[in-house]
Amino acid sequence: MSDNNSFSGMRLSEIAEHLGAKLMGDGDRHITGMATLKKADAQQLSFLANPKYARDMLTTQAGAVIVSEAMSVKCPVATLVLADPYWGYARASRLFDRNPVKTQTGVHPSARVSDLAVIHPSASVGANAVIESGVHIGLRSVIGAGCVVGDRVRIGNDCLLYPHVTLYHDVEIGDNVIIQSGAVIGSDGFGFAPYQSRWEKIAQLGSVRIGHRVEIGANTTIDRGALDDTVIGNDVIIDNLVQIAHNVVIGDGTAIAGTSAVAGSTIIGRYCIIAGGVGIAGHLEIADHVHIRGMSMVSKSLKQAGSYSSGTGGAVETSVWQKNAVNFRRLSQMQNRLSVLETVLKKNGQPKTDQVSALDD
Repeated sequence: MSDNNSFSGMRLSEIAEHLGAKLMGDGDRHITGMATLKKADAQQLSFLANPKYARDMLTTQAGAVIVSEAMSVKCPVATLVLADPYWGYARASRLFDRNPVKTQTGVHPSARVSDLAVIHPSASVGANAVIESGVHIGLRSVIGAGCVVGDRVRIGNDCLLYPHVTLYHDVEIGDNVIIQSGAVIGSDGFGFAPYQSRWEKIAQLGSVRIGHRVEIGANTTIDRGALDDTVIGNDVIIDNLVQIAHNVVIGDGTAIAGTSAVAGSTIIGRYCIIAGGVGIAGHLEIADHVHIRGMSMVSKSLKQAGSYSSGTGGAVETSVWQKNAVNFRRLSQMQNRLSVLETVLKKNGQPKTDQVSALDD
């Protein structure tokens, strides 16, 4: 097994061509990496996407900066001009990614590979990985050290499984998928039938199907379906420590942030944003283009696009929270008082003092 991690950098003109950016400055400048505006040196590329860092750009020592047209005139060094500098930064960052896992080739001698597995010659399998019977691994895909790939799993082209990913049997993964360490794909869904004061386990007969250009974070779990498959669409990004239960369907382009959990058989639409710590109950439908803000609890279907929140507000001092909690418990009583006041006002005009006092009885 070998790797090729040598990298001598690129000319600025080559980076500009790769990004489709307008170059203003010396195209022959040699660029070897990327850094922030404050820390970049003359051989590093930086970027400005957030205007609050514009002051740092004025004193940067970077070799070049990715900027918008409007900001390029204020930049003291060479610039790569793009309409969306943050997108440019994302694209450029991959040019300088020297992750050795991505450059490995071949099958490590300590890996255990079934004779009935099919691994493309351009793919790689790391140390102590286990590849079971009937597995298909596509072009240039990388299976990291200690991964377990179960029977009949299909992995597409240009996929990257970081060390210690587990794929249960019959899981299907598309092309250009990245799965971070510790993720478990295809584990049993939480399916049990109550019977005579005990739980009867339901065999989970479905699997998990993952589309193209998906990224799944570290220690995230995606359960296999009970009968139908759990389905993750194309271009979905899922953060660390997310739980996706059995038979969930997630539409193309949706993003789910860390520690969120989606209960079984819920369907999430396309291009949704599920912020951190969100809980979504089972058997619901979430429309396309829904944004659920952090720490929200979704207990009913959301049929219209838009932004949704739940909870009682952000963190406050404990003494204030305690008072608010007391008032929260009194909301029903307060609503009843308001209803009575509204009735009195409609009938008699301004209520008398004794009428208001009677509401507290």
